[in-house]
Amino acid sequence: MSTPLDSPDSGGLATLDRELEELIREENIEPGDHERFSHYVKKDKILESAITGKPVRALCGKKWTPGRDPEKFPVCPQCKEIYESLVS
Repeated sequence: MSTPLDSPDSGGLATLDRELEELIREENIEPGDHERFSHYVKKDKILESAITGKPVRALCGKKWTPGRDPEKFPVCPQCKEIYESLVS
């Protein structure tokens, strides 16, 4: 009979560490102009992110954890174009 201590990489903190490392890698993959814009994200996802700290994905594909005032930045042109095509 095995115990959780016999295989420390099978779950628990090791799994959380791997998931966190993956999220960090994903966020580092997206350099460039994305940081200069406000992005379109579903309101419920923004609320969920505020509560859990979980990253969100914008219409344009950018993935990040919101934390700045979107009113201070222009709207992402890709997000705007996608949004307008959805509501038209």
